[in-house]
Amino acid sequence: MDIIAEIGQAHEGSLGIAHSYIDALALTGVTAVKFQTHIAEAESSEFEDFRVKFSYEDKTRFDYWKRMEFTTEQWAGLKKHCEDKNLEFISSPFSNKAVDLLEKIGVQRYKIGSGEVSNYLMLEKIIKTGKPILLSSGMSSYDELDKTVAFINNKGNNLSIFQCTTSYPSISGEWGLNLIPSFINKYNVPIGFSDHSGDIYACLAATTLGASLLEFHVVFDKQMFGPDANSSLTISEIKKLTNGVIQISNDLKSNSNFKRDNSKFADLKTIFEKSLAVNKDLKSGNIITFDDLEAKKPSTMGITAKEFESIVGRKLKTDLNKWDFIQKNNLQD
Repeated sequence: MDIIAEIGQAHEGSLGIAHSYIDALALTGVTAVKFQTHIAEAESSEFEDFRVKFSYEDKTRFDYWKRMEFTTEQWAGLKKHCEDKNLEFISSPFSNKAVDLLEKIGVQRYKIGSGEVSNYLMLEKIIKTGKPILLSSGMSSYDELDKTVAFINNKGNNLSIFQCTTSYPSISGEWGLNLIPSFINKYNVPIGFSDHSGDIYACLAATTLGASLLEFHVVFDKQMFGPDANSSLTISEIKKLTNGVIQISNDLKSNSNFKRDNSKFADLKTIFEKSLAVNKDLKSGNIITFDDLEAKKPSTMGITAKEFESIVGRKLKTDLNKWDFIQKNNLQD
C-alpha cells in the first residue's frame, strides 16, 4: 500500500517547518511525503479570480504562492531529507517551469492535481520524462477523465488514478468511495483515494474497497492557518490511520476462509452451542411440546438444539426433572 502524506502548503513558506514535517511523518508509517511546487510567475496572472486578500500576511493570492516557493537547492535538500528518512519525495507541479525544477532534483513520480487534468501542455512535458504519473480526478467528469487517461496511455507512462473530491473539507456523501470499484473496472490501472475529509474513516473504507494508494493532507494542528488545515490529518491521526490500513490490508490478503473450514472453532463450538433440556418436571408418557424445551450449554449433552424438531411430539418413556438434558433413551421409539 502506497500511503502518501501531503504537506502541500502546510509549511507556510518556512523551510524549517517543511523539514520538521518530514521528521514527524517519518515516525507515522507513511511511505511518501508530497509537496506542491508553485512558481507564482509561471502559473498565475493578474486575471486570476482567486487572487484576493485572504490572509494577514499576504496582500494577494499571488503573494501567497510566492511565499510558498523554495529555491532549487532548498527543494533538493527536502528531497534528500525524505530519502534519508526512507520516504519517497513527491511533488505536484503547477507549471512547466515547476516540472523543470523537479527534474533537476530527480523526482521519481509526478502527482497531477485536480485542476491540472486538462493542462495537456504540462502533461506532455511530464510524459516526455517517461516517469510514472499519479492523476487526481477531482473536478473531472468521466468524459474529461477518459480523454486525459487516453492522452497519457497513448504515450506509455505508468499511470495511477485517484478518486478525489475537490471540497475542503469533504463530507460524508461527497467522498465518492463508490467510484473506487468503478475506476478499478473501468481503467485497469492502480486506483487510489485522495482524501480531504479531515478524518481517518474515508481512507480506511477506501482500503477495503481496493484502493492501492492513499493520499491525505497533513497539518501539525487543525487551527493553523492555511487553505487545507481543517481538511488535513494531524500526526497522531496519521499514526492511527496507517496502523489501521496495515491491519486491513493484511487481512484482505489473507487466504483464511473460516466459512469453508471452521474446524479451528471445534472446541469453542462445544462450549457455546447447546443441547436440549426440559424446562419443567415431566412424567413418563408425556408428549414433548415446543414449550417444554430449553437449549442449554454445552452441546455435548445428548441432543443438540438444532435437532429440536425431531423431539417435538415424541413421548417420554422415563421421568425427567426440570433442566435435565434429554437423551435418546428417554424417548419412546
